[in-house]
Amino acid sequence: MNMALILLLILVNGYGFFLMGEDKRRAKAHKWRISEAHLWSAAVLFGAAGSYLGMQYFRHKTKHPAFQIGMPVLMILQLILLGYIQVT
Repeated sequence: MNMALILLLILVNGYGFFLMGEDKRRAKAHKWRISEAHLWSAAVLFGAAGSYLGMQYFRHKTKHPAFQIGMPVLMILQLILLGYIQVT
């Protein structure tokens, strides 16, 4: 796999992980929250694995069906697509 792609995946997944933690922190502090659209945007841009790990680590959005089901499905789809890119 291309080093630039690996670096990009690390950054995007790190950002997704960070967003989950930051939104959880803001929720606990009763401050302005990060929108779900923003959380999903990071996940859709190949950050689903980091977002999912952030969900589990921070115990955030784990009871929302859209996140509970959608994030693992998105992660699997992204892994399949990355595998396809790797093969071609």
